[in-house]
Amino acid sequence: MLAGEPQSARAARRFVAEYLAHHVPEAAEEHVNTVVLVACELAGNAIRYGTEPGDFFRVVIGADARRTRVEVHDPVRRRPRRRPRSEARSRGRGLLVLDALCEGRWGVEDIPLGKAVWAEIPR
Repeated sequence: MLAGEPQSARAARRFVAEYLAHHVPEAAEEHVNTVVLVACELAGNAIRYGTEPGDFFRVVIGADARRTRVEVHDPVRRRPRRRPRSEARSRGRGLLVLDALCEGRWGVEDIPLGKAVWAEIPR
């Protein structure tokens, strides 16, 4: 469990990198970098939109020979929504990043106490 505060994005990145190093040591550096970036985007969205002060979120990761799946669980049921592309905004591009890195391989599911946003990165 990670606190819904900005510094938790770093902890999420570190957790995912350490998981891959331990459980999938043969993973290519590019794959590891992509998974870490996806996890950071999901964690950032959970921190910004899926938690209130005092809330926590959870990062769940699993890998097999075909793909690595990252899930971020947060307590807010409100689903992420795509925003139109804009050069004027400095935020709001997380789902565009997911579309680019995990095209057709990410989504949102309700869980008992909120939602899980997940993405699968092929190996």
